[in-house]
Amino acid sequence: MKKFFIFVAALFLFNACQEQKFDVVIRGGTVYDGSGNPGIVTDVGINADTIAFIGDLSKATGNVEINATGLAVSPGFINMLSWATETLLIDGKSQSDIRQGVTLEIFGEGTSMGPLNNNMKTARLDGMKRNPDRAFDLDWTTLGEYLESLERRGVAPNVASFIGATTVRIHELGYANRLPNEEELERMKALVRQAMEEGALGVGASLIYAPANYSSTEELIELCKVAGEYGGMYITHMRSEGNNIFGAVDETIRIAREGNLPAEIYHLKMAGQENWWKLDSVLAIIDNANKEGLRITTDMYTYTAGATGLDAAMPPWVQEGGMNEWIKRLQNPAIRKRALDEMRKPSDTWENLLLMAGGPERVLLLGFANDSLKQFIGKTLADVSALYGKSPEETAMDLVITDSTRVSTAYFMMSEENVKRQIAIPHMSFGSDAGSMANEGVFIKSSTHPRAYGNFARLLGKYVRDEKVIPMEEAIRKLTSLPAANLNIKKRGSLTPGYYADVVVFDLQTIQDHATFEQPHQYSTGVVHVLVNGTQVLKDGEHTGATPGRVVRGPGWKE
Repeated sequence: MKKFFIFVAALFLFNACQEQKFDVVIRGGTVYDGSGNPGIVTDVGINADTIAFIGDLSKATGNVEINATGLAVSPGFINMLSWATETLLIDGKSQSDIRQGVTLEIFGEGTSMGPLNNNMKTARLDGMKRNPDRAFDLDWTTLGEYLESLERRGVAPNVASFIGATTVRIHELGYANRLPNEEELERMKALVRQAMEEGALGVGASLIYAPANYSSTEELIELCKVAGEYGGMYITHMRSEGNNIFGAVDETIRIAREGNLPAEIYHLKMAGQENWWKLDSVLAIIDNANKEGLRITTDMYTYTAGATGLDAAMPPWVQEGGMNEWIKRLQNPAIRKRALDEMRKPSDTWENLLLMAGGPERVLLLGFANDSLKQFIGKTLADVSALYGKSPEETAMDLVITDSTRVSTAYFMMSEENVKRQIAIPHMSFGSDAGSMANEGVFIKSSTHPRAYGNFARLLGKYVRDEKVIPMEEAIRKLTSLPAANLNIKKRGSLTPGYYADVVVFDLQTIQDHATFEQPHQYSTGVVHVLVNGTQVLKDGEHTGATPGRVVRGPGWKE
């Protein structure tokens, strides 16, 4: 009898929903709920910021009606590695990512936008003076205050962040190449605790770069223990993605085990042709850790070139003390000679991306702050080296000195075969490792990696539809519910009644990236409509100007 009454109640609710009025009705699309199950043709009803009903809504009406016939309907995509931290301060519309269906940006690869002390604020303000096109009001101190500042200013996507282990280290030690003492470590742990209670997702590291690579494994474990207490995770750009990748994966697993928290490896890659064969061994190490009961996951971008700076071509010790000290060392003849010698020799103690790329002709210059150098945007380091009449290593040093920045650079290091194999890994999600920008204004004064405009559309168009590396429903799972579960965030990543209405409507047949290294500022196409928290931010492929994005808090958040 009880089952009968439950059935009658469910039937009554179903009939009521069929005849109900919704704020938004999306009709007749192939709905992929994010679970990995095949899509089904049905309707979606939205009230306010929430998915209200999924099913037959032929008798219902909506204040906004979206005809999705012939289109795919899915949860909004989660960008697991976003560098839109500053681009959203300049332009909150997030055009390049919204037009690919990204509704949640995850920040915090090693450095985060807080906490800041006075010296860190001064350094940021000085950096903006060198590049006034990218200036913004610095009206926060803690990480939580930064995220709230974004929401207050108005942003189209939702935003969330890890607390950067590098940021915490700089806060207490500056750029010194030493271990923290007991008191300093306790203050660093207190900063992590504060960030977790403000809603940070966990601790992020970027161990290839100075001063991040001054951190010991034990230091990171202590920070991660704090994040683990709150249900957070550890996420890392490992110390090596090439010559010493086995040791780097082992370190990641040790931090997860001893920190008592899950871990994710940022932008998994086998960098340098001599390391391409290592993928199977790396995956075996990760699989064994997961069988042990740990949770080790990975993310990636869908290109064979990475993008970072010329700092990744120079030994970390020469960069100690920050930009000004780095430049002073490069101008000292004896120190310069020592650094040049190290830049030309393979090493297992630091990651030399110039050598891993295979030479200066495979190093592309993407951006400068100094107007006199912008003529070199889009040229290779080999091109500029020939113009300077100097070695590539000396040219790299001179560019850093003149620009007073790390100089934005792309390195071509990875195998297309490995990219395809990694896409199919069950625990793989996706991140652009780039800002979210517009193809106009200050953004087009510099080049960028095409992943800023094409990472997610490239996955769905090139690798899913055209090359059939994985089925569409599996790709959508990897873009939605998988990262949401890994991040331990609630009510996002799935088309489920009661969840927030972050929704993408796209054309399976036409979704496509168009950005190239030669012309990166080109929007992807094929995404037709995007809703964030129930508000339409993309309509018929064009941005509405709406900025309904919110701060998404991690599991330790305390109001």
